[in-house]
Amino acid sequence: MNTTQLTFLISGRLIAVVTISMFLTGVLAKPLTSSNTKNQGVKTASLSSSATKVKGVPDVWPPADEKRYAGARLEGGFTSELKSLKDVITRALPKVGGKAVADFEKVGNVAAEAEAKAAAAQRELGQIAAAKGMIDHAKGKWIGGANKNIASAKEALKNAKTASERAAAEKSLADAQKNLADGEAALKERTALYEQAKAKEPALKRAHEEAQAALAQAKTREADTAKGLMGSMGSFLTSDALDGKLAKAYILTSATPKGLAEFGELSSEKAALVKQLLANEALMKDMVAAGGASFGKYGQAMEIFSTILKISPQAKEGVLYRLALATSLEHAKPIGQSNCANIPNQDSNVNPIKRYLHYETAYLNNELDPAFKSLTAWEMRHVVNCDAPDEVLSWGREMLRTYRPDYMLGDYGWRYVSSVKGEVPYGSKNVHLDDPANHKYQNIIRNGGVCGRRAFYGRFILRSFGIPTWGVTQQAHAALSHWTPKGWVVNLGAGFQHSWWDKDDVRLSGNQFLLETKARAHEKEYKKVQRAEMVSCILGEPAYNERCNVEGGFWSNVALQQSRTLAASAVELGALGQELGEANEKNQKLQSEAAAKADREVLEKDGQIIIPAVAHENATGKAATMRSFEGGMQIHAFGGFKTEYKIKAPRTGDYLLTVKVATAQTGQKFLLGTNGGQTVEQPVPYTIGVWKNSDGIPVKLKNGMNTLQFEIAPGSRGVTIKSFTFTPVK
Repeated sequence: MNTTQLTFLISGRLIAVVTISMFLTGVLAKPLTSSNTKNQGVKTASLSSSATKVKGVPDVWPPADEKRYAGARLEGGFTSELKSLKDVITRALPKVGGKAVADFEKVGNVAAEAEAKAAAAQRELGQIAAAKGMIDHAKGKWIGGANKNIASAKEALKNAKTASERAAAEKSLADAQKNLADGEAALKERTALYEQAKAKEPALKRAHEEAQAALAQAKTREADTAKGLMGSMGSFLTSDALDGKLAKAYILTSATPKGLAEFGELSSEKAALVKQLLANEALMKDMVAAGGASFGKYGQAMEIFSTILKISPQAKEGVLYRLALATSLEHAKPIGQSNCANIPNQDSNVNPIKRYLHYETAYLNNELDPAFKSLTAWEMRHVVNCDAPDEVLSWGREMLRTYRPDYMLGDYGWRYVSSVKGEVPYGSKNVHLDDPANHKYQNIIRNGGVCGRRAFYGRFILRSFGIPTWGVTQQAHAALSHWTPKGWVVNLGAGFQHSWWDKDDVRLSGNQFLLETKARAHEKEYKKVQRAEMVSCILGEPAYNERCNVEGGFWSNVALQQSRTLAASAVELGALGQELGEANEKNQKLQSEAAAKADREVLEKDGQIIIPAVAHENATGKAATMRSFEGGMQIHAFGGFKTEYKIKAPRTGDYLLTVKVATAQTGQKFLLGTNGGQTVEQPVPYTIGVWKNSDGIPVKLKNGMNTLQFEIAPGSRGVTIKSFTFTPVK
């Protein structure tokens, strides 16, 4: 059994180190076993780098250099070497006639224009379906949900027995009535927009059909022309004879001789690193194949990579080699770290060495998704670039496996990210309640937000479990895309054709990103694409960029054509949850599993009576039973859930009742009573999604069989419950 020790952030504090085991094989086949139901100990600590010291790892990255390198300047040597390599490569390039090049560029321009027109026609036609979806949402989930909440609030008001119950019911009723009015107004507005779009449908359909026919014709001409051109190139794109020289020249060009020299001259150690990289043909080829160093900072990437290899011998091969490579390339330019607002002395940048070690530990202890081991280095780059501190990534995994383990299963289209639909409240009204002691991702699941915050949380939770994600910006909207075994999909928004992502100096359209993912799926054949891209860069051509309207040079377009050929057979997956991009799915379906007799057995230990949450009787309301990573089972229930538990007490007397719970939001309440007596309202602790015992609740039990009446107060959000413990008061 593999175990690891994780330190995770809870309300601005670090929970004491907890030993856990993780069995993530696509199903919760074999849960953890633990009989400990006591609160985890808490100690105060800041998220300063000193709190997470690792031997051999600099506390701050990049580390400061002890002394500047006093050796000879390096730029001249790099410039000379690049010129020599460029001469060799230029002489080896296939001789392509001017007319063939002109014809290729011409048909490429025609195809690009046809593709743009077809995409525009598709977008316009798609607006009709999107408008209809928004109407359906307003009628169903918005207005329908509001009416259900009104009915529920009226029932709660009717049955209210205390002033606080009446106040809560009145507030719920007012909120639901306002939500209904907002939904009716939205329905009216959306209906008008749909009717306007629907009137144009015949013309839009004709335009779409014509655009698709023109695009098919243009692509056929482009493919035929490209086929002839490729034939005239001989074996240049298929041969690996020049790969080493191409990779070195590409790195020297991307990094620039000046950039490499400035890095190397910082210290003799850095100069040696650059020399080692340029002498290691296999490593250079691997770096280029994985997408190259961020912003051409190959010296910095080599420094990270060599440090990782010194600290972790396991990083020399296999999945951990790819992880080390991905981390080194992606963090070559430091990635800013998002920190808690009121916790001092935190690193301003993500430490790439610690980031690698974080994922190495998580992988070796089976905490990541089973698919992680099959990812390429390029795909892993879209995992390790999260802005959250490593402690918060650990919290994300611990939170989801405790609070909602069902979100960790099922189809990859919604695995993990379905927690956005069910748990992140839609709307900005509570954002001002964000706790500065919490991390932003803890606050998002607590207080909700609109499209941006929901998308940010979705990317975070996917990366926590090792699933690659790519940011998605759309018109007046933010969404996310992520990897699945069948290809990349968009969640919480429209498809890739409606998407783009601008970060730092990198601007990329959704179409171009998706094309790359499809082409890279053919790993061996994709080398032809990269050879053409390297030649384009070495020759100083402009690179094709749909987002920036750059047509690209000849070799860049050769690479583009090769990518399109490889991607032609790929199945494009539709966007998932487009109708939920601006919605809050409160009525998500719960997958419940029947509890076995052993899971319902009451435990008596040291005078305590411990009743599993699944051992309830006569339950009403919304709840689900699910397998627990701690062993046994747990329930996840919502406001209005009502049930009973039988307690066989050994004596008559006073007891303290504690409930082991996990919550991701504040404001939940329990209603508790025994043996038909008056119920008592008890606040549910806010646990940020990890297990915690409630405060002790005094109860009286009689000798023999007793009944606990248990209810989650109407209006409460989800509560996960593991067990009820009765401790005799001595």
